[in-house]
Amino acid sequence: MSNERLVYLDNNATTRVAPEVVEAMLPCLTEHWGNPSSAYDLANAPARMIAEAREQVARLIGADPRNIVFTSCGTESNNAAIQSALHCNPTKRHVITSVVEHTANIKFCGQLEKRGYETTFLPVDLDGGIDLCDLQDAIRPDTAIVSLMWANNETGVLFPVEELAAICRSRGVLFHTDAIQVAGKLPIDVRSLGVDFLSLSAHKLRAPKGIGLLYVKPGAPFEPYIIGGGQERGQRGGTENVAYIVAFGKAAELALGQIDDENTRVRALRDSLERGILQTIRSSVRNGGGEPRLPNTTNIGFDGVEAEAILLLLDREGICASSGSACTTGSIEPSHVLQAMGVPLSRSKGSLRFSLGLDNTKADVDWVLKKLPPIVSRLRNASPKPLGQAEAHLANAD
Repeated sequence: MSNERLVYLDNNATTRVAPEVVEAMLPCLTEHWGNPSSAYDLANAPARMIAEAREQVARLIGADPRNIVFTSCGTESNNAAIQSALHCNPTKRHVITSVVEHTANIKFCGQLEKRGYETTFLPVDLDGGIDLCDLQDAIRPDTAIVSLMWANNETGVLFPVEELAAICRSRGVLFHTDAIQVAGKLPIDVRSLGVDFLSLSAHKLRAPKGIGLLYVKPGAPFEPYIIGGGQERGQRGGTENVAYIVAFGKAAELALGQIDDENTRVRALRDSLERGILQTIRSSVRNGGGEPRLPNTTNIGFDGVEAEAILLLLDREGICASSGSACTTGSIEPSHVLQAMGVPLSRSKGSLRFSLGLDNTKADVDWVLKKLPPIVSRLRNASPKPLGQAEAHLANAD
Protein backbone atom coordinates (compact mmCIF):
# COMPACT_ATOMS: atom_id res chain seq x y z
CA MET A 1 0.00 0.00 0.00
CA SER A 2 1.75 3.15 -1.22
CA ASN A 3 -0.83 5.59 0.11
CA GLU A 4 -0.53 6.61 3.77
CA ARG A 5 -4.29 6.94 4.08
CA LEU A 6 -6.15 3.84 5.30
CA VAL A 7 -9.83 3.35 4.53
CA TYR A 8 -10.79 0.01 6.06
CA LEU A 9 -14.00 -1.44 4.62
CA ASP A 10 -13.57 -5.11 5.48
CA ASN A 11 -15.10 -5.27 8.94
CA ASN A 12 -16.94 -8.52 8.18
CA ALA A 13 -13.52 -10.15 7.89
CA THR A 14 -12.21 -8.71 11.15
CA THR A 15 -12.30 -5.49 13.13
CA ARG A 16 -9.71 -3.23 14.72
CA VAL A 17 -9.38 -4.04 18.42
CA ALA A 18 -10.91 -1.21 20.44
CA PRO A 19 -8.52 0.68 22.77
CA GLU A 20 -10.85 0.00 25.70
CA VAL A 21 -10.60 -3.73 24.94
CA VAL A 22 -6.80 -3.64 24.92
CA GLU A 23 -6.85 -1.80 28.24
CA ALA A 24 -9.16 -4.41 29.76
CA MET A 25 -6.88 -7.25 28.62
CA LEU A 26 -3.57 -5.93 29.92
CA PRO A 27 -4.01 -6.77 33.65
CA CYS A 28 -4.59 -10.41 32.66
CA LEU A 29 -1.18 -10.46 31.00
CA THR A 30 0.73 -8.65 33.73
CA GLU A 31 -0.83 -8.74 37.19
CA HIS A 32 -3.63 -11.35 37.12
CA TRP A 33 -1.84 -14.10 35.23
CA GLY A 34 -2.78 -17.06 37.41
CA ASN A 35 -4.66 -20.14 36.21
CA PRO A 36 -8.34 -19.47 37.06
CA SER A 37 -8.94 -23.15 37.77
CA SER A 38 -6.35 -23.29 40.56
CA ALA A 39 -7.21 -23.21 44.26
CA TYR A 40 -4.84 -20.52 45.54
CA ASP A 41 -5.44 -16.79 45.87
CA LEU A 42 -3.59 -15.88 42.65
CA ALA A 43 -6.36 -17.66 40.73
CA ASN A 44 -9.22 -15.73 42.31
CA ALA A 45 -8.90 -12.53 40.29
CA PRO A 46 -8.77 -14.29 36.89
CA ALA A 47 -11.74 -16.43 37.89
CA ARG A 48 -13.73 -13.32 38.84
CA MET A 49 -12.77 -11.61 35.58
CA ILE A 50 -14.02 -14.60 33.57
CA ALA A 51 -17.29 -14.55 35.49
CA GLU A 52 -17.76 -10.85 34.75
CA ALA A 53 -16.98 -11.37 31.05
CA ARG A 54 -19.50 -14.20 30.92
CA GLU A 55 -22.15 -11.84 32.25
CA GLN A 56 -21.17 -9.16 29.71
CA VAL A 57 -21.45 -11.43 26.67
CA ALA A 58 -24.66 -12.93 28.04
CA ARG A 59 -26.22 -9.45 28.20
CA LEU A 60 -25.31 -8.88 24.55
CA ILE A 61 -27.51 -11.79 23.47
CA GLY A 62 -30.13 -11.78 26.25
CA ALA A 63 -28.91 -15.04 27.78
CA ASP A 64 -28.26 -16.44 31.23
CA PRO A 65 -24.47 -16.44 31.84
CA ARG A 66 -24.66 -20.12 32.80
CA ASN A 67 -25.59 -20.92 29.21
CA ILE A 68 -22.44 -19.39 27.69
CA VAL A 69 -19.58 -21.68 26.64
CA PHE A 70 -16.38 -19.90 25.63
CA THR A 71 -14.63 -21.39 22.60
CA SER A 72 -11.61 -20.56 20.48
CA CYS A 73 -13.57 -19.11 17.56
CA GLY A 74 -16.80 -19.14 15.58
CA THR A 75 -15.72 -22.16 13.58
CA GLU A 76 -15.32 -24.24 16.72
CA SER A 77 -18.69 -23.04 18.00
CA ASN A 78 -20.44 -24.02 14.77
CA ASN A 79 -18.73 -27.41 14.63
CA ALA A 80 -19.45 -28.06 18.32
CA ALA A 81 -23.20 -27.44 17.94
CA ILE A 82 -23.56 -29.81 15.00
CA GLN A 83 -21.28 -32.50 16.41
CA SER A 84 -23.05 -32.42 19.77
CA ALA A 85 -26.47 -32.89 18.17
CA LEU A 86 -25.22 -35.95 16.33
CA HIS A 87 -23.52 -37.44 19.39
CA CYS A 88 -26.56 -36.88 21.59
CA ASN A 89 -28.87 -38.48 18.99
CA PRO A 90 -26.83 -41.35 17.48
CA THR A 91 -29.79 -42.73 15.52
CA LYS A 92 -30.27 -39.41 13.74
CA ARG A 93 -27.77 -39.04 10.91
CA HIS A 94 -29.19 -36.16 8.88
CA VAL A 95 -28.17 -32.48 9.01
CA ILE A 96 -29.77 -29.52 7.27
CA THR A 97 -27.87 -26.37 6.37
CA SER A 98 -27.82 -24.00 3.36
CA VAL A 99 -25.75 -23.56 0.22
CA VAL A 100 -24.61 -20.09 1.33
CA GLU A 101 -23.27 -20.95 4.78
CA HIS A 102 -19.77 -20.11 5.94
CA THR A 103 -17.18 -22.73 5.02
CA ALA A 104 -17.09 -23.67 8.72
CA ASN A 105 -20.44 -25.35 8.10
CA ILE A 106 -20.13 -26.47 4.51
CA LYS A 107 -16.75 -28.19 4.90
CA PHE A 108 -17.70 -29.73 8.23
CA CYS A 109 -20.85 -31.20 6.69
CA GLY A 110 -18.70 -32.49 3.84
CA GLN A 111 -16.57 -34.34 6.39
CA LEU A 112 -19.70 -35.74 8.00
CA GLU A 113 -20.85 -37.12 4.67
CA LYS A 114 -17.56 -39.01 4.37
CA ARG A 115 -18.43 -40.62 7.70
CA GLY A 116 -21.82 -41.80 6.47
CA TYR A 117 -24.04 -38.90 7.53
CA GLU A 118 -26.39 -37.12 5.13
CA THR A 119 -26.67 -33.37 4.56
CA THR A 120 -29.39 -31.37 2.87
CA PHE A 121 -28.22 -28.00 1.55
CA LEU A 122 -31.18 -25.66 1.25
CA PRO A 123 -31.16 -23.40 -1.84
CA VAL A 124 -31.55 -19.62 -1.90
CA ASP A 125 -33.28 -17.29 -4.36
CA LEU A 126 -31.75 -14.57 -6.53
CA ASP A 127 -31.78 -12.15 -3.58
CA GLY A 128 -30.04 -14.66 -1.30
CA GLY A 129 -33.19 -15.39 0.69
CA ILE A 130 -34.42 -18.75 1.92
CA ASP A 131 -37.86 -20.33 1.49
CA LEU A 132 -39.41 -21.55 4.73
CA CYS A 133 -41.25 -24.26 2.81
CA ASP A 134 -37.93 -25.73 1.70
CA LEU A 135 -36.98 -26.22 5.33
CA GLN A 136 -40.33 -27.77 6.19
CA ASP A 137 -39.98 -30.22 3.31
CA ALA A 138 -36.37 -31.09 4.16
CA ILE A 139 -36.91 -32.11 7.80
CA ARG A 140 -36.98 -35.88 8.24
CA PRO A 141 -37.51 -38.20 11.21
CA ASP A 142 -33.73 -38.73 11.33
CA THR A 143 -32.83 -35.01 11.19
CA ALA A 144 -30.56 -34.28 14.15
CA ILE A 145 -30.06 -30.55 13.71
CA VAL A 146 -30.71 -27.61 11.39
CA SER A 147 -27.84 -25.11 11.22
CA LEU A 148 -28.53 -21.87 9.33
CA MET A 149 -26.70 -18.55 9.51
CA TRP A 150 -28.57 -15.45 10.59
CA ALA A 151 -26.67 -13.00 8.37
CA ASN A 152 -24.65 -13.88 5.31
CA ASN A 153 -21.06 -12.76 5.66
CA GLU A 154 -20.71 -11.86 1.97
CA THR A 155 -24.00 -10.14 1.12
CA GLY A 156 -25.37 -9.17 4.54
CA VAL A 157 -28.71 -10.81 3.66
CA LEU A 158 -30.64 -11.91 6.75
CA PHE A 159 -32.45 -15.21 7.18
CA PRO A 160 -35.72 -15.20 9.21
CA VAL A 161 -34.15 -17.00 12.15
CA GLU A 162 -37.10 -16.72 14.49
CA GLU A 163 -39.42 -18.36 11.95
CA LEU A 164 -36.84 -21.01 11.06
CA ALA A 165 -36.36 -21.86 14.72
CA ALA A 166 -40.13 -22.10 15.21
CA ILE A 167 -40.44 -24.61 12.38
CA CYS A 168 -37.71 -26.75 13.90
CA ARG A 169 -39.25 -26.52 17.35
CA SER A 170 -42.63 -27.65 16.00
CA ARG A 171 -40.95 -30.69 14.45
CA GLY A 172 -38.82 -31.55 17.49
CA VAL A 173 -35.52 -30.77 15.75
CA LEU A 174 -32.60 -28.86 17.26
CA PHE A 175 -31.79 -25.51 15.66
CA HIS A 176 -28.44 -23.71 15.57
CA THR A 177 -27.69 -20.31 14.09
CA ASP A 178 -24.37 -18.77 13.18
CA ALA A 179 -24.94 -15.19 14.39
CA ILE A 180 -21.30 -14.19 14.02
CA GLN A 181 -21.97 -11.29 11.65
CA VAL A 182 -25.00 -10.04 13.60
CA ALA A 183 -23.41 -9.32 16.98
CA GLY A 184 -23.07 -5.59 17.61
CA LYS A 185 -24.99 -4.74 14.43
CA LEU A 186 -28.50 -5.88 15.35
CA PRO A 187 -30.17 -6.60 18.72
CA ILE A 188 -30.04 -10.26 19.78
CA ASP A 189 -32.37 -11.94 22.27
CA VAL A 190 -31.93 -15.70 22.30
CA ARG A 191 -35.09 -16.17 24.32
CA SER A 192 -37.35 -14.57 21.71
CA LEU A 193 -35.42 -16.18 18.87
CA GLY A 194 -36.08 -19.63 20.26
CA VAL A 195 -32.76 -21.09 19.10
CA ASP A 196 -31.09 -24.05 20.78
CA PHE A 197 -27.55 -22.98 19.89
CA LEU A 198 -26.02 -19.69 18.75
CA SER A 199 -22.43 -18.92 17.75
CA LEU A 200 -20.46 -15.68 18.08
CA SER A 201 -16.86 -14.70 17.34
CA ALA A 202 -15.21 -11.84 19.23
CA HIS A 203 -13.01 -10.48 16.47
CA LYS A 204 -16.08 -9.36 14.54
CA LEU A 205 -16.86 -6.85 17.28
CA ARG A 206 -13.53 -5.19 18.06
CA ALA A 207 -11.89 -7.86 20.20
CA PRO A 208 -8.89 -10.08 19.32
CA LYS A 209 -8.99 -13.14 17.10
CA GLY A 210 -9.00 -16.47 18.88
CA ILE A 211 -12.05 -16.31 21.15
CA GLY A 212 -15.70 -17.16 20.51
CA LEU A 213 -18.74 -18.50 22.28
CA LEU A 214 -21.53 -20.97 21.92
CA TYR A 215 -24.88 -20.31 23.57
CA VAL A 216 -26.56 -23.54 24.68
CA LYS A 217 -30.24 -23.25 25.51
CA PRO A 218 -31.23 -24.62 28.94
CA GLY A 219 -32.29 -28.21 28.51
CA ALA A 220 -30.75 -28.61 25.04
CA PRO A 221 -28.73 -31.83 24.83
CA PHE A 222 -25.04 -31.02 24.66
CA GLU A 223 -21.82 -32.99 24.73
CA PRO A 224 -18.43 -31.24 24.75
CA TYR A 225 -16.57 -30.97 21.46
CA ILE A 226 -13.19 -30.65 23.20
CA ILE A 227 -12.56 -33.04 26.09
CA GLY A 228 -10.18 -31.94 28.82
CA GLY A 229 -9.99 -30.93 32.43
CA GLY A 230 -13.61 -30.01 32.94
CA GLN A 231 -13.37 -26.25 32.37
CA GLU A 232 -16.48 -24.30 31.32
CA ARG A 233 -18.53 -26.44 33.71
CA GLY A 234 -17.48 -29.54 31.80
CA GLN A 235 -18.73 -28.23 28.46
CA ARG A 236 -15.36 -27.32 26.89
CA GLY A 237 -12.00 -28.58 28.03
CA GLY A 238 -8.79 -26.56 27.95
CA THR A 239 -7.24 -23.89 30.16
CA GLU A 240 -9.26 -20.70 29.89
CA ASN A 241 -7.84 -17.94 27.68
CA VAL A 242 -8.40 -15.33 30.39
CA ALA A 243 -7.13 -12.23 28.58
CA TYR A 244 -9.17 -12.93 25.47
CA ILE A 245 -12.29 -13.87 27.42
CA VAL A 246 -12.02 -10.56 29.28
CA ALA A 247 -11.51 -8.80 25.94
CA PHE A 248 -14.65 -10.45 24.57
CA GLY A 249 -16.62 -9.29 27.59
CA LYS A 250 -15.48 -5.69 27.23
CA ALA A 251 -16.15 -5.72 23.48
CA ALA A 252 -19.65 -7.08 24.11
CA GLU A 253 -20.30 -4.32 26.62
CA LEU A 254 -19.18 -1.68 24.11
CA ALA A 255 -21.14 -3.27 21.25
CA LEU A 256 -24.37 -3.25 23.24
CA GLY A 257 -24.11 0.53 23.53
CA GLN A 258 -23.23 1.06 19.85
CA ILE A 259 -25.99 -0.84 18.05
CA ASP A 260 -27.95 2.39 17.46
CA ASP A 261 -24.89 3.94 15.82
CA GLU A 262 -24.54 0.91 13.56
CA ASN A 263 -28.16 1.19 12.48
CA THR A 264 -28.18 4.94 11.86
CA ARG A 265 -24.81 6.50 11.04
CA VAL A 266 -23.06 3.38 9.68
CA ARG A 267 -26.16 2.34 7.71
CA ALA A 268 -26.33 5.82 6.17
CA LEU A 269 -22.66 5.63 5.17
CA ARG A 270 -23.23 2.19 3.62
CA ASP A 271 -26.22 3.47 1.66
CA SER A 272 -24.28 6.49 0.45
CA LEU A 273 -21.40 4.32 -0.72
CA GLU A 274 -23.68 1.82 -2.44
CA ARG A 275 -25.76 4.51 -4.13
CA GLY A 276 -22.67 6.37 -5.29
CA ILE A 277 -21.09 3.26 -6.82
CA LEU A 278 -24.24 2.17 -8.63
CA GLN A 279 -24.83 5.66 -10.00
CA THR A 280 -21.30 6.38 -11.19
CA ILE A 281 -20.04 3.01 -12.45
CA ARG A 282 -21.91 1.56 -15.41
CA SER A 283 -22.82 -2.13 -15.36
CA SER A 284 -22.52 -2.33 -11.60
CA VAL A 285 -25.16 -4.32 -9.73
CA ARG A 286 -25.82 -4.97 -6.04
CA ASN A 287 -25.74 -8.66 -5.20
CA GLY A 288 -28.42 -9.70 -2.73
CA GLY A 289 -31.69 -8.18 -1.64
CA GLY A 290 -31.90 -4.64 -0.33
CA GLU A 291 -33.69 -5.57 2.90
CA PRO A 292 -33.58 -7.18 5.33
CA ARG A 293 -29.81 -7.15 5.60
CA LEU A 294 -27.01 -6.03 7.86
CA PRO A 295 -26.68 -2.25 8.17
CA ASN A 296 -22.99 -2.22 7.27
CA THR A 297 -22.67 -4.54 4.28
CA THR A 298 -22.97 -4.19 0.52
CA ASN A 299 -21.80 -6.56 -2.20
CA ILE A 300 -21.49 -5.10 -5.69
CA GLY A 301 -20.61 -6.82 -8.95
CA PHE A 302 -18.75 -5.15 -11.82
CA ASP A 303 -19.14 -6.84 -15.19
CA GLY A 304 -16.05 -7.33 -17.29
CA VAL A 305 -13.38 -7.00 -14.60
CA GLU A 306 -11.69 -9.28 -12.08
CA ALA A 307 -12.27 -8.54 -8.40
CA GLU A 308 -8.67 -9.29 -7.47
CA ALA A 309 -7.41 -6.68 -9.91
CA ILE A 310 -9.75 -4.06 -8.43
CA LEU A 311 -8.65 -4.94 -4.91
CA LEU A 312 -4.97 -4.63 -5.83
CA LEU A 313 -5.47 -1.12 -7.21
CA LEU A 314 -7.71 -0.11 -4.31
CA ASP A 315 -5.01 -1.25 -1.91
CA ARG A 316 -2.57 1.12 -3.58
CA GLU A 317 -4.97 3.91 -2.70
CA GLY A 318 -5.20 2.77 0.93
CA ILE A 319 -8.62 1.14 0.56
CA CYS A 320 -9.26 -2.31 2.06
CA ALA A 321 -12.23 -4.33 0.80
CA SER A 322 -12.66 -7.98 -0.16
CA SER A 323 -14.02 -10.31 -2.81
CA GLY A 324 -15.87 -12.45 -0.27
CA SER A 325 -15.11 -14.39 2.88
CA ALA A 326 -11.63 -13.86 4.31
CA CYS A 327 -11.53 -17.61 4.96
CA THR A 328 -11.48 -18.30 1.21
CA THR A 329 -9.12 -15.53 0.11
CA GLY A 330 -6.69 -16.82 -2.49
CA SER A 331 -9.23 -19.17 -4.06
CA ILE A 332 -9.50 -18.87 -7.83
CA GLU A 333 -13.11 -20.00 -7.73
CA PRO A 334 -15.94 -17.43 -7.71
CA SER A 335 -17.82 -16.99 -4.44
CA HIS A 336 -19.94 -20.04 -3.61
CA VAL A 337 -22.53 -17.65 -2.16
CA LEU A 338 -22.93 -15.69 -5.39
CA GLN A 339 -22.93 -18.87 -7.44
CA ALA A 340 -25.72 -20.29 -5.28
CA MET A 341 -27.73 -17.10 -5.84
CA GLY A 342 -27.44 -17.50 -9.59
CA VAL A 343 -25.24 -14.43 -10.14
CA PRO A 344 -23.75 -14.59 -13.66
CA LEU A 345 -20.14 -15.75 -13.69
CA SER A 346 -18.83 -12.55 -15.27
CA ARG A 347 -20.33 -10.50 -12.46
CA SER A 348 -19.49 -12.86 -9.59
CA LYS A 349 -15.83 -12.86 -10.64
CA GLY A 350 -15.89 -9.08 -10.46
CA SER A 351 -17.80 -8.69 -7.18
CA LEU A 352 -16.56 -6.85 -4.10
CA ARG A 353 -17.82 -6.78 -0.54
CA PHE A 354 -17.65 -3.50 1.35
CA SER A 355 -18.34 -3.91 5.07
CA LEU A 356 -18.23 -0.70 7.07
CA GLY A 357 -17.64 -0.21 10.78
CA LEU A 358 -17.85 2.26 13.61
CA ASP A 359 -14.54 3.88 12.66
CA ASN A 360 -15.66 4.81 9.14
CA THR A 361 -16.56 8.39 8.18
CA LYS A 362 -18.10 10.28 5.28
CA ALA A 363 -14.55 11.14 4.18
CA ASP A 364 -13.87 7.42 3.77
CA VAL A 365 -16.91 7.02 1.53
CA ASP A 366 -15.93 10.08 -0.51
CA TRP A 367 -12.42 8.67 -0.99
CA VAL A 368 -13.74 5.36 -2.31
CA LEU A 369 -16.17 7.10 -4.65
CA LYS A 370 -13.29 9.19 -5.96
CA LYS A 371 -10.90 6.29 -6.52
CA LEU A 372 -13.07 3.31 -7.47
CA PRO A 373 -14.73 4.54 -10.71
CA PRO A 374 -11.46 5.31 -12.55
CA ILE A 375 -9.99 1.99 -11.36
CA VAL A 376 -12.90 0.01 -12.81
CA SER A 377 -12.78 2.08 -16.01
CA ARG A 378 -9.03 1.54 -16.36
CA LEU A 379 -9.37 -2.21 -15.97
CA ARG A 380 -12.24 -2.42 -18.41
CA ASN A 381 -10.32 -0.44 -21.00
CA ALA A 382 -7.37 -2.78 -20.58
CA SER A 383 -9.52 -5.88 -21.00
CA PRO A 384 -9.06 -7.77 -24.29
CA LYS A 385 -12.81 -8.31 -24.50
CA PRO A 386 -15.37 -5.52 -24.78
CA LEU A 387 -17.73 -5.16 -21.84
CA GLY A 388 -20.67 -7.48 -22.21
CA GLN A 389 -18.81 -10.16 -24.22
CA ALA A 390 -17.06 -11.83 -21.30
CA GLU A 391 -20.09 -13.84 -20.24
CA ALA A 392 -20.82 -14.91 -23.83
CA HIS A 393 -17.23 -16.06 -24.22
CA LEU A 394 -17.47 -18.16 -21.06
CA ALA A 395 -20.79 -19.64 -22.18
CA ASN A 396 -19.29 -20.64 -25.54
CA ALA A 397 -16.30 -22.19 -23.75
CA ASP A 398 -18.69 -24.39 -21.81
